[in-house]
Amino acid sequence: QVQLVESGGGLVQAGGSLRLSCVVSGRTFKVVVMGWFRQAPGKDREFVAAIRWSAGTYLADSVKGRFTISRDNAKNTVYLQMNSLKPEDTAVYYCAAETDSSGSYSAPSDYDYWGQGTQVTVSS
Repeated sequence: QVQLVESGGGLVQAGGSLRLSCVVSGRTFKVVVMGWFRQAPGKDREFVAAIRWSAGTYLADSVKGRFTISRDNAKNTVYLQMNSLKPEDTAVYYCAAETDSSGSYSAPSDYDYWGQGTQVTVSS
């Protein structure tokens, strides 16, 4: 089993920044990809960013140039740095872990484990 705990959400004004953290514990050696998704009320869960435990990062077009995903292997932690936040970024943000090396990373169904979510609210 893999456990994920997110933190760092909150309320911020448009143009501001937040950094989300996701601590990974348990059978971390099984993790191949870590992802961040978000879900706004009434909308489907959407891909935000992903990072391969070995190398490689991916960002959704809607956040390119504003968000960065990174990891600290020593701390088993993945970060999502969010800059220039917009009201449309408001959502519950989830981190997720994929243990299958299929290569895909942008669909919720690619992932096996999920955190509890952290709310990000951007005011205009």
